[in-house]
Order: sequence, then structure tokens, then C-alpha cells
Amino acid sequence: MRREFIIYSTVIILVIFGITIFWPPILWSFLLIGPLLIIGIKDLYQKKHTIRRNFPLIGNFRYILESIRPEISQYFIETNFSGVPFTRQSRSIVYQRAKKELSTLPFGTQLNVYEVGYEWVNHSLSSVSVAPKSLRVTIGGPDCKQPYDSSILNIAAMSYGSLSKNAVMALNKGAKMGGFAHNTGEGGLTKYHLEYEGDIIWQIGTGYFGARTLEGNFDEVLFSQKAKHTNVKMIEIKLSQGAKPGHGGILPGQKVTAEIAEIRNVPIGKTVASPPGHSAFQTPLEMMHYIKKLRDLSGGKPIGIKLCIGKRREFISICKAMVETNIMPDYIAIDGTEGGTGAAPIEYSDSVGTPLVEALIFAHNALVGYDLRDKIKIICSGKIITAFDVIKNISIGADLCYSARGMMLAIGCIQALRCNSNDCPTGVATQDPKLVKGLDVDHKAKRTASYHEETMYSVAEMIGSMGLHSTRQLRPWHRMRRTDFTVIKHYGEIYPALKPGDLLREKLPKNWERAVVAASSKTFEHVLTK
Repeated sequence: MRREFIIYSTVIILVIFGITIFWPPILWSFLLIGPLLIIGIKDLYQKKHTIRRNFPLIGNFRYILESIRPEISQYFIETNFSGVPFTRQSRSIVYQRAKKELSTLPFGTQLNVYEVGYEWVNHSLSSVSVAPKSLRVTIGGPDCKQPYDSSILNIAAMSYGSLSKNAVMALNKGAKMGGFAHNTGEGGLTKYHLEYEGDIIWQIGTGYFGARTLEGNFDEVLFSQKAKHTNVKMIEIKLSQGAKPGHGGILPGQKVTAEIAEIRNVPIGKTVASPPGHSAFQTPLEMMHYIKKLRDLSGGKPIGIKLCIGKRREFISICKAMVETNIMPDYIAIDGTEGGTGAAPIEYSDSVGTPLVEALIFAHNALVGYDLRDKIKIICSGKIITAFDVIKNISIGADLCYSARGMMLAIGCIQALRCNSNDCPTGVATQDPKLVKGLDVDHKAKRTASYHEETMYSVAEMIGSMGLHSTRQLRPWHRMRRTDFTVIKHYGEIYPALKPGDLLREKLPKNWERAVVAASSKTFEHVLTK
């Protein structure tokens, strides 16, 4: 191919040169042919891409088509239900509710209701009217002095840095307008989170950003100062996240600007590590005392922990530590492995951590088994978009929900899948000033509030149709699933439930015995047994 290209190119050049002797205007053709010849010759002698070297010039079309493949797929090939991670129908319902446009469906469902895995809730002939504004949950255990009255749907953890400043401000202003909470993510509490005085859940990760010494240790004084801010309603200790559980992170020094350094309390221009684990505690017992410390330092505000469920015995170790110390978090946020708004290694996103359904049911049962469930609220996170998503997860163990990507869609995200490249076209997940400028804070704040309002209205309608007055009445038997073509079961039949105190008894449930015996409040390690 290379030989032929050289021969053809040489012949073309000679022919054109000969023709120009008799017809000088042909020289203008070089404006088109010249650049193409240069590209072809460059392809021929470069060694990085075999396709371009073997097929000069025309080989470039392969890379051009590959670069626009996601857009071609999304706009011309994708069906209403084939898109990932969110289908076109899921994205559309967020856009419609955020804009308060018509969000009804004509001509019946497009789902195959006889397909294995199809889920639904049953209605009642005794439907009731439910006020959307009543769908709130009070978070705060026996030791909490400042309980928080929370909406059952709030903005999940997304850090400034992952999101643009305009995106953060739009979400926070929307939260203020709609009366729901905004989680900061582990990147720290920033001026952008406080600009519009929306309710804040301040997340403290393993890097202790915004509440750390320059050496990376937890700073009690700095934490106390910020935690007592009026808009900070709850504190959340992040143990792990669904997108990359057990995986730390590194912020390269070149990205640590003066602003980021001030927000995170790190040295300017120095690489900052966010380790996989906490340095403030190493055992379940130490974690409980750390929870008490944060509660005291914050003036008695609700303290929660967030994790993606991994080894079952480790969560059981935490439960044992709660029982032993009588210290416990006010809430536990369970993040399914299907969660994730930013960048993560593909192996972690696809193959590490427990999916939300199994994680939520396990955590709920563990707390019930240790007779702790009535003292601790559960928040769940993982692909929460619609009212049905809220209802189906509350029915199997949650008290309230987080939504991350749903809120991103509400402020304009188009699922371009460029969150990790800093060139998000909508200005949501980028720090490029030119792209960020296009995101109007006031307009997107209204869309955030509208999406929340319309979703809560739909939740109220659905539970009312089920004959329920509150989401607190939801139970596993309300969530139905087709497990075979002719077999239908509710979740109470699919997943056996524990009774209060079952894990405190001498005779343990068979499916729990191994994990409970291997768990200790003194360590996260496996306890050797005979």
C-alpha cells in the first residue's frame, strides 16, 4: 500500500506540474490537494498508528468516526430503553419534570410486563390523598441535639472539582428553593455550597478536606468551626463509595490551585492523596468514638456514615461496636455499586462492591438483627431517578434517598459520558471556564427545584394509589417482581427478613452465622474461629 501511494502521489504531482505549464489556474487546486498530500505523507512515515501507516489519508476516517460514535449512537441508534447507564426514557422524564413540561406517556407502556425482572407496585381500591410536603423524615438519634427534618429525596455527594462552581451553586440554590438537602461530597465545604444558603450535608472523606492539618490528619478545631455553620445540617463520614469502593484517589499538584488549596486546606501545587482508609480510626470501636467526637464538636448535629457494602462481617463489626459502646450514627447512607458520577477505574465500577438491592436489604436486616434499626435512619443511593425508584427502595429498607445523576440531568447533563475528561459540553462536570460560563445558575436552580417538586408529587400520588398515607408504611411486600414467566413474588418472599434482636441471640440465623461469628467490634479483620 505504501509503495502504491508513493507512485500515485508522484504521478499526480508530475501530471499537475505538467498541466500548470499550459494552464496556470490549476495551481489553485493545490489549496485542496496540497494539504491532503501532506496528511498522506505524514501518515506514511508516522509509527504510532498502524491503520494510518498502512492506509495513508483514508485511514484517518476510522479515528474520525470513532470519535463521534457516542453521539451517533445516542441520537440515531439508541432506543428508549437501550441507553446506558440511563435510558432515554429515564433522562427524558428528568428533563420534562425539571422544565415542568408534559411528562405523561401516550398509548400505554413500552415495557414488556411479562419479561423476567419486571417490577411494579399494586394499587388499592381505597386510595387516599397524600400531601407531597409531608414526605419528610426526621434524622437524629438519642444523642443528637439538633435533629434534621429531611426531604425523602436529596442531592447526593458530588464534590466541587468534579462539578463546576456553577453546577454546585445551581444545585444548592435549587435545594434552597425546594426545601431539600445538598451533600458536598468529600471535596470539602466551599463558598459555592454556601452562596445560596441551601441545607448542607458536609461529607468528611479519608482526606479530611477542609478539616485537616497540612500533614493530612483530622483537625478538630477547623472542623468545629465549619461544622457549626448554620447551613450545615448534618455531617457524613465517607468510608467508601459505590463507583470505586476501597479505592483512594490522587489530585495531581498541577491541579491544586490557590482556590482548591484554600478549600481543602492543602499545600498549593503539591500532589494530594485521598487514601482508601481513614487515619482517625482503625477499628469499629474507634469509629464509634470518632462519631461521638464529631457530634460533640458540631454542637450535636446528626452524624452519619456512608459506605458501599463489601465484606458482610465488616458491617456486622460496626453493628457490634454500636451495641457495645451504645454510640451509633444517626444515619447510614448505603451506596450501591451502580452509583457514580465521576471517574473510576472500569474494574471497580463494573466488578467491585455490592449492588444497591442486596446491600440495602442486608444493612436493614443487620440493624434489625442487632435491635438498632429504630434508632438509625438509612439513606440509599444508586440510580435514583423516578418516583418508583424512591418507592421501591424505601420499601426494602431505606427511609430516604439520594440522587446524584438525576440532579445532574436536571441542571442540563446530557449523558455525554465526558465527566472524566474536563470537556463536559454542558458545563456541569468541567472546570473549563468557557464551558462553565454556559451554565446559568438561576435557570438551572429552578430546574433542580422543579424536578424535585414534580418527583415528590409523583411519589405522593403513587403511595396514595397504594392506599398508604406515608412512605413509612412501605414494606417489602409492596414491591412485586416477576421471577419467572408464570411466577410472581414480592420482596418479602425473595429475601428472608430478620426479627428484632435475632443477631443478639445465642442461636443465630443459619445464613448469618458465619459472618457474625467472624466479626469483632475490636477489628475489621476476620476473627479466627475453630
